[in-house]
Amino acid sequence: MKRDETRRIDVGGVAVGGGAPVTVQSMCNTDTRNAEMTLAQMRRLRAAGCDIIRVAVPDMAAAGALPAIMAQAPMPVVADIHFDYRLAVAAAQAGVSAVRINPGNIGSKDRVRAVADACREKGIPIRVGVNTGSLEKRLLEKYGGPTAEALVDSAEGELEALYAVGFEDTALSVKASDVSLTVAAYRLAAERFSCPLHVGVTEAGTSYGGLVNSAVGIGTLLMEGIGDTIRVSLTADPVEEVRAGLAILRACGLKKGGVRFVSCPTCGRTRIDLIGLAKKVEAAVSGLDRDITVAVMGCEVNGPGEAREADYGIAGGPGFGSLFVKGQVVKTKVPEDRLLDELLTLIGTGQA
Repeated sequence: MKRDETRRIDVGGVAVGGGAPVTVQSMCNTDTRNAEMTLAQMRRLRAAGCDIIRVAVPDMAAAGALPAIMAQAPMPVVADIHFDYRLAVAAAQAGVSAVRINPGNIGSKDRVRAVADACREKGIPIRVGVNTGSLEKRLLEKYGGPTAEALVDSAEGELEALYAVGFEDTALSVKASDVSLTVAAYRLAAERFSCPLHVGVTEAGTSYGGLVNSAVGIGTLLMEGIGDTIRVSLTADPVEEVRAGLAILRACGLKKGGVRFVSCPTCGRTRIDLIGLAKKVEAAVSGLDRDITVAVMGCEVNGPGEAREADYGIAGGPGFGSLFVKGQVVKTKVPEDRLLDELLTLIGTGQA
């Protein structure tokens, strides 16, 4: 896969763009004013594999908590700013790793300059975050509603305002809740801009629907070489966003390491509780820091062959299963209720 060439920025020591590995982001859903609660969630997200975290800064009380958060933050922190440019200035002075602003709601050119100056002084980038829900009225009237062109024009206006005051350390997102619109907007942005792109489908939905929408939208763009950092936006625990983001990167071949889990669909030949077993195995191995493939197959038709292709595999039979390691059968006729434990024992021994 050939990735689009973009400029590289530095977000708290994490490279974004310019050919750097695609990173996974999320956003805390805690009250930023509660520094300890926010830090606790950050630690959970970091443990799950999050590279960059964003926090809401809705008022000066939240901005006031940022120094304490930054003193212990386990990863780079992006301050999410709306409406009040003074919050962006305060966040930069507090030592955040980047600032995210929305076009049109920061205010006059002087206020944009004040934000740019504060970020320049601290050496931190600005993400211009555009979405269909906050497009300027003039653009909605010009294009007759939220379109890919409207999103990109909005982004261009804010980027030009920053460039006009000599600030080019920028990233960009152009998100919509509609997957097709999101993909069209990012394709257009990739043609027009050289700054790194933060890719995501905004307001994607719950754990199930949101994951489907995000996988289609983000996955399509990544497979076309578009995107330098991603966020899967879910109405769920942010840890689920991180896990989903990592899974999308692995599916696109953009991230190695971690367990690749393979299981077959059920059919009338299945003679074990394949669905239950697959869920248990996936849950048990998902957190392992091992670059391995684990297969759980339901019957003797494709099971042995697919299991042999994996580092570790189960091929089911009538109430029992066989265990494979690197293509070799190591145990046969293991009772169904012992398959999970026996598989985990094999993985724990590191025979693959």
